[in-house]
Amino acid sequence: MEEKAIRINKYLALKGYETRRGADEIITKGLVTINGKRAVLGDKVTEADVVVVKQKRKPTQYVYLAYNKPKGIVTTGAQGEEKEIVDAVHYRTRVFPIGRLDKDSYGLIILTNDGRITDRLLNPEKNHEKEYVVTVNKKFTPAFMKHMSSGIDIGDHMTKPAKFKKIKEDVFSLTLTEGKNRQIRRMTEKLGYTVTDLKRVRVQNIELNAVKPGQYREIVDEEQEVFLNSLGL
Repeated sequence: MEEKAIRINKYLALKGYETRRGADEIITKGLVTINGKRAVLGDKVTEADVVVVKQKRKPTQYVYLAYNKPKGIVTTGAQGEEKEIVDAVHYRTRVFPIGRLDKDSYGLIILTNDGRITDRLLNPEKNHEKEYVVTVNKKFTPAFMKHMSSGIDIGDHMTKPAKFKKIKEDVFSLTLTEGKNRQIRRMTEKLGYTVTDLKRVRVQNIELNAVKPGQYREIVDEEQEVFLNSLGL
């Protein structure tokens, strides 16, 4: 079977040399050759081609992990006997969490060594999705559903519209494009409800799948590519 050719900038990004935009720059500067010939924007390559990047620095090997944070683990700022994610995860490369989940919440946290994605993923102006499954202490009403989806004044902030989906009489999924501190808990409290269980199940296209609490899986291949593309990388 013939290998599928891909654009040279995508190839360099997948190999960890640069982002696609960064790859375009070094190609334009004449720092990339394909089979001994200077590469130009739009060239396509396969694994059979010999690609040489004339850079002194080594390519950064970025890693992305989907970690299932258990209850009781704090994202950052541990106090006393509390345990942080970075202490709980033993990975071959130093990684850090993107975003946070409070101590009593659990579920998906993206861990990475790629500082480029922090603002791209957390900035509410970017409208990147984070989905949660939430249980409250009593059956919710149509008015509750309307307010949760349209936005609520939580004191120091008016929340943005969110996607609300009913799962059971007291369980729903909520998809946010922002992440204020304890936002969902504060939203429900404003409406007279209390969160009894809160789990993050998705960030953009990344889901936990079968990852058990306290464990992680690597985000690779097409899943990684879709994720980074959604962040403009």
